[in-house]
Amino acid sequence: MTHRLNTNKQFMIGNGILAFAVIFVVVIFVYMSMRLQREKEGGRYYAETYNISLVKGFAGDSVSLLINDSLLVNQKIAEEPFNLEVKRFSEQSALMIVDNATEKLSLFELSEKGGTYRFEKEGEEVKLLAQ
Repeated sequence: MTHRLNTNKQFMIGNGILAFAVIFVVVIFVYMSMRLQREKEGGRYYAETYNISLVKGFAGDSVSLLINDSLLVNQKIAEEPFNLEVKRFSEQSALMIVDNATEKLSLFELSEKGGTYRFEKEGEEVKLLAQ
């Protein structure tokens, strides 16, 4: 009896092994890229600083200062000018000044290069002064 090779069966087994090898390589590369991305994000540090100064109209008011979702100051401003220096900790930053008595929110976008920001309050409106 002659022994015939079953080429279709061999071909299908070879393709199955090749498919599992490709899936395995893709999973390895995805895992490595995710790990590299996580390490990259964890080591991000910024050298820029924000100098925030409440110049006029805030004396005697209870004020909260927040950058993004981080509370920096929540106190009554005793004397003017009230200065605060904050190191940049996020890619994009926004300063929120909240008057605790009226819960009025003033929102200001901060530069990626840091800088000095001076604010004054007229009535219930907070204004950013020119630098």
